[in-house]
This record gives sequence, C-alpha cells and structure tokens, in this order.
Amino acid sequence: MFPESSTGYSYEDCQATADWLRSQTAVRPLVGIVCGSGLGGLADALKDQVAFDYRDIPNFPQSTVHGHAGRLVFGTLKGRPCVCMQGRFHLYEGYPIQKITMPMRIFKLLGVETVILTNAAGGLNQDYKVGDIMIIKDHLNMPGFAGNNPLAGPNNERFGVRFPCMSDAYDRELQQLALDVGSELGYSDFLREGVYCVLGGPSFETIAECRMLHKLGADAVGMSTVHEVIVARHCGMRVFALSLITNEAVMDYDSEEKANHEEVLQTGKQRAEQLERLVSTVVTRIEHNNNFA
Repeated sequence: MFPESSTGYSYEDCQATADWLRSQTAVRPLVGIVCGSGLGGLADALKDQVAFDYRDIPNFPQSTVHGHAGRLVFGTLKGRPCVCMQGRFHLYEGYPIQKITMPMRIFKLLGVETVILTNAAGGLNQDYKVGDIMIIKDHLNMPGFAGNNPLAGPNNERFGVRFPCMSDAYDRELQQLALDVGSELGYSDFLREGVYCVLGGPSFETIAECRMLHKLGADAVGMSTVHEVIVARHCGMRVFALSLITNEAVMDYDSEEKANHEEVLQTGKQRAEQLERLVSTVVTRIEHNNNFA
C-alpha cells in the first residue's frame, strides 16, 4: 500500500494548513470561491480582507500563470464570510492532480459548505457568443478517462467515500438560483446553461478535437475546474460553477481565427463586473436559503 502522502497531501497536512490559516484570521468562511483567468476581481470585492500569498501558506502550491494572482483572500461579501482563491492551479503547470485540488480540502476543513468556481472557456456550442456566461450543469472529464483523477490512490474516509457519485455534482438549486438572479439583473440575454469539458492543456484544441468534443455534447472547453469539483463533492460541499466564454472554438479549416490567452484576459475584463455581481448576489441568496433550512 502506498503511503497516503505519496499521492498528494495527507489529512494531517491539510489539517495543519487549515489550522494555520484559522490562527491567522478570525473569518470563518461558509462559501469558498475560485477565480478563473482574468476574474480575480471577485476577491477584490471582499470587505475586511485578510490576504495570504500562496508562498506564505504552509504546504500550499503556487500559481505560475499570468492572470492568476496567487493569493488566498478571506473577507465578507455583503456580510457573508468567504474565502477566495485568486489564482488556481492547472495540470499544465506540471503539478500532480492531487496538488491542484488540495485547496478544496482546505476549504472543507475551514468550514466551507458551498464552493463557487469560475473559469474562462472556449465556446463549442454554435449559439454561444464571446462574453456569454455559462452555468455549468455537467462535465466531461477527459483526463479522468485516461486515469488521471484526483481521487486515485488510497482513499481517506475522513474526507469521503471511495466511489463518490457525480451525477449530482452541480447543485441544481444553485443553478436555478443563478438563473433567477441573472433574470433579475437583466443578464438573460448572455446567460447560458451547458456542459463543460476539461482537457489537460496547455496547447489549445485542434479543429478536429473541437469537432469531436462538440459531437460528444460539450458546450464549452477549458483546462480547469472539473478536478476541483470532483474533490469538493467527494468531501460533501455543494458546488456551483460558471464559465465565461472568452473565445469561440475554431471549428472550420477555412477560419483565420486563432485562440490566444490575451483574448481570454481581455474578455474577462469586459464581462468581469457582471459576473462578479451575479456571484455576489447568489452568495447573499445562499445565506437566505440556509437561514430557512
């Protein structure tokens, strides 16, 4: 049997990190937010901030991507205690998949009940436009098909069961709540619901790959989120996720279009405020839901 630490972080490692963070801040977050490429402004919206650089947190990985700041920010969003990852980790940075998802376990040990994840994604659905916001209703886990799953290796029952269910990975109540909030805010024209497909990256998809993924039922494609969702669900947190469609996937050999990271960050800037308003309003409504539970 492998020692647990050979495949990632032990329960004790995660507990030590959570204990260190709790000793540094009085905020006891119930909502954990992960900011995607160019969407770190969500963390800046937190009041009474206490922020930690990833490099200063014991056992924590570090982000290497432009557009990902690399800070863990505690604070309140309209009175609701939150913790926000400003910058996430990706397979293409060379991290083992258990390292990428370790912050989800830290969230759990800090007392987080609901995780909200955002990402930048390429639109495969022909009806999607750049700047659309897609509520993720399901996913296709391509690295998982190849055996690269964050739960591979020995299972620690203190986090969750060996074989967790994924048919309810994305909380349907929260999806409906986001649609209702989006409608109130006047966002219905660019708010979608769809299936997100994760690939390893860092190279963008070929035309043949885009066509294949579209045929398989994917509406958007990206390089993050799914691994975190699996681990968050494994340890019993509710999950809500959004993709900002930052580019249209190239599906035609005659096209002159090319995907690039700058375009991704630029779209993030343009739509970021609306995405932040949507998320912050959803967060305040979750609180009301819990109050009546």
